[in-house]
Amino acid sequence: MNQPKSRKRTQSALDKLERLKKALHHEEPDRVPISDFFWGSFVENWRRELDLPEDANPYYYYDLDWIVTNPNLDPHIRDFEIVEEDGEQVVVKTGFEAIMRKRFDAPMPQQIGWETETLEDLEAFEFDDPFDRRRYFEAGDNHVEGVGDGFRRNIPPWIDTVKQLRPDMPVYGGVLECSECLTRLVGQYNAMLWSGLYPERMGRQINRIGEFYLECAKAEIEAARGLLDGLVIWGDVAYKKSTFYSPSYWREYFKPWVAAMTDVAHENGLDVIYHGCGNVADILPDYIEMGIDAMNPLEAKAGLDAVDLRRAYGHSLGIAGNSDITVWETGDRDKVRDEVLRKLNAAKGGGYIFMSDHSVTGGVPPKTYHYIVDMVREFGKYPLDLGEYDLDMTS
Repeated sequence: MNQPKSRKRTQSALDKLERLKKALHHEEPDRVPISDFFWGSFVENWRRELDLPEDANPYYYYDLDWIVTNPNLDPHIRDFEIVEEDGEQVVVKTGFEAIMRKRFDAPMPQQIGWETETLEDLEAFEFDDPFDRRRYFEAGDNHVEGVGDGFRRNIPPWIDTVKQLRPDMPVYGGVLECSECLTRLVGQYNAMLWSGLYPERMGRQINRIGEFYLECAKAEIEAARGLLDGLVIWGDVAYKKSTFYSPSYWREYFKPWVAAMTDVAHENGLDVIYHGCGNVADILPDYIEMGIDAMNPLEAKAGLDAVDLRRAYGHSLGIAGNSDITVWETGDRDKVRDEVLRKLNAAKGGGYIFMSDHSVTGGVPPKTYHYIVDMVREFGKYPLDLGEYDLDMTS
């Protein structure tokens, strides 16, 4: 199959890349980089309220500084099996052999069943080849890109998407770590239960999963042939107050694979952003030790604060996110201004990408997001002048 050629990068894309790299290397660029992840419901509301065309895209409209796109990361490469479908919902089995219910009026899907129901099932589970070209070069269904806040089938070849995006902005690939896979493959309850009841047996399966996704990372980088600017490692490992697993168990079985993926990315000249929801405070020093270039989303909802983190860790920690989405959802411009400008103190000296503390939900008024982008562009110019919001970051 002939693949489309990538257009030449625009000067704007090169400027964004320089801005992003300087920030991630804790230098002050021309201004604070800004981007985000957008729920489909937000995009629909945004197009309607701002009277925009049906194909309007926030990344292009706001000229945002980076974007991520994921190849087929399903353990099994297969078309979705439609279990049930009507005008209100669809129920499918995916390449994780998971049964997913996606209600079209709900923001996120529901996992209602797994073919891998026991630890014995997991031990017998076989993974398809990470280097299978279909993951990167062919259209098809996949769980990560297809069943989320929206529902999509026959997703275009990943490499085509990379080539389409790259001329206009820095493009990151994506890969899962072990916990993110287990949530889809066996469910969070089973993953935690089995690790508690059978820690060593479960640990061996975590290592099998880690090996699979490490190879996926290598294959993805190889398939891109120099077209990627970075790698996002998707890996939720925490609740609102603590980690899913004890820090010692996570360090023994999960951490080594994140470290290995990070090393592979860095060996190929790619920066790494780790996306892990919840309160990761107990293991945050581990991510710094592994050389993660920025942590995302550092949820304010889980008690994390970018200003406090910068004061505690200095410029050993890269921050991508932490602006409280629940404040954005109020639409109260005074509260939003307080939230945004206070957090910009963490951008002093670089090491900061402005983003929400998860994603831009359907509850965010579109004009509020418009206001936020304008504010970050105005006050995020270096050297920062935050006026009454300026804080001493040495304390």
